[in-house]
Amino acid sequence: MRDDSDSPGAAAADHGRWRESTWMRAVERHPERREAFETPSGLPVEPLYGGAPDGGFPGEYPFTRGIQPTMYRGRLWTMRQYAGFASATETNRRFRMLLDSGQTGLSVAFDLPTQIGYESDHPLAEFEVGKVGVPINSLRDMETLFEGIPLGEVSTSMTINATAPILLAMVVALARRKNVPLESLRGTVQNDILKEYAARGNYRFPVRPSLRLTTDLMAFCAERVPRWNTISISGYHIREAGSTAVQELAFTLSNGCTYVRAAMDAGLEVDRFAPRLSFFFNAHNDLFEEVAKFRAARRMWARLMRERFGASDPRSWALRFHTQTAGSMLTSQQPENNAVRVTVQALAAVLGGTQSLHTNSRDEALSLPSESSARLALRTQQVLAHESGVTAAIDPLGGSPYVEALTDELEHRAQELMDRVESLGGSIQAIESGFVQREIHQSAMRWQREVESGERTIVGVNDFTVEEEPAEIFKPEAGARDAVLASLAAARAERDGDRVDRALSAVRETARGDGNLMEPILEAVESYATVGEICSTLEEEFGKYRPPEVL
Repeated sequence: MRDDSDSPGAAAADHGRWRESTWMRAVERHPERREAFETPSGLPVEPLYGGAPDGGFPGEYPFTRGIQPTMYRGRLWTMRQYAGFASATETNRRFRMLLDSGQTGLSVAFDLPTQIGYESDHPLAEFEVGKVGVPINSLRDMETLFEGIPLGEVSTSMTINATAPILLAMVVALARRKNVPLESLRGTVQNDILKEYAARGNYRFPVRPSLRLTTDLMAFCAERVPRWNTISISGYHIREAGSTAVQELAFTLSNGCTYVRAAMDAGLEVDRFAPRLSFFFNAHNDLFEEVAKFRAARRMWARLMRERFGASDPRSWALRFHTQTAGSMLTSQQPENNAVRVTVQALAAVLGGTQSLHTNSRDEALSLPSESSARLALRTQQVLAHESGVTAAIDPLGGSPYVEALTDELEHRAQELMDRVESLGGSIQAIESGFVQREIHQSAMRWQREVESGERTIVGVNDFTVEEEPAEIFKPEAGARDAVLASLAAARAERDGDRVDRALSAVRETARGDGNLMEPILEAVESYATVGEICSTLEEEFGKYRPPEVL
């Protein structure tokens, strides 16, 4: 919490100390993007306005005002549009279009069968192949997905959880085939299985073996892929399921604590893996609450890492996060209004200090985004970055009585809810008992009732409505599924079956013991074993998750 007892003189002295030491040293190492920042009228813009009564100057513990001393004056956030549909070939074309349009990082959406570990020709996958993401069956598909894309130069994020070790192994295998040093690979794998049980439902194995897979991946990357972010602890899907901002904060940070404990219990030193932890938050409609949420998250995580887990490296204290605008807030009615909603949400993420950002497309309540709407979503970020002036000052809303009060109150209420989770035994027990799920369901129900009663106005839905013509929607190429199945059949026919069998046997034997599963999974991937085959092998040893009754 903030301490407002500091005198103006002391605050000015602290500001001066920060500017002379932290900020100037950072600028000397990495010059800012321009020689001078000023408004269109020629008024100079200082790096920072106001003080930091809690000590949270930019780049300093507890990082309330930002994790970097120069923030966007030094480097803009990564513009990382989420894409994936139809087939690896079609998604590769969309990736190239986005990169050519100025996108600075890739973000891969996988289809549902890939996310839970079934091949595209499995009976359960029949109507899901390529519908809401790209189908990846084997290393062959990953080769197609990244064809012509410099793997060692472009940062790649992958929204994948239950099958995260397998998909990361494919990236590693592809890098080795292309002679790309693993030390140069940059990106993030979501690898956050706890929120799947709580909010999203894309799980395969029970909680505890899933946590083992999570920490095995973290240990593997600490040794072999040091620049890769090994987990993106996600509040996004918790919020999409209907939680409040307080619940998003509390449940996400509680899950983060569980992962840190699990990694330490597995023998990893906290300062060895914690600097590669990252978070993934939702940017909702209420501009000021969202800004305050991001500021509170940084402060809370810094204190948890230093005080609870004994981390001594400042990089371990700094909460780095990706943001995506709120898909659940998009409407199929008057879809052009969604462009305005996304702009407000993106502005909240930027004013809140995000490190990377995805902006949803205006037509996503109706279909997969068309090429033109995806480009407009990217242009929204570019206009904010280069025309709005919001990148000139660090934490420009910091010091606002309203924003500071919201930051304090969000922290207070989130901490109370985290304490309740701890009293139940932690995130795993809170999820297995259904507590987290019930809390989210109740919040979602309250929101829906407020909309239906008219207490909460949704423009174009329950007020300001008009007669509308059916909107044109984007549809992937009709024959894409046939091409995916043909590629899967070819991969099976061309591989060395004996090598696949040996690799899957090694996966099975390791799963029975306590060794790290990443190496045998990597060998299986390089033999062109499929995602489905590897997951079926693991399921034989781990079993299948059965969710509790929560309503």
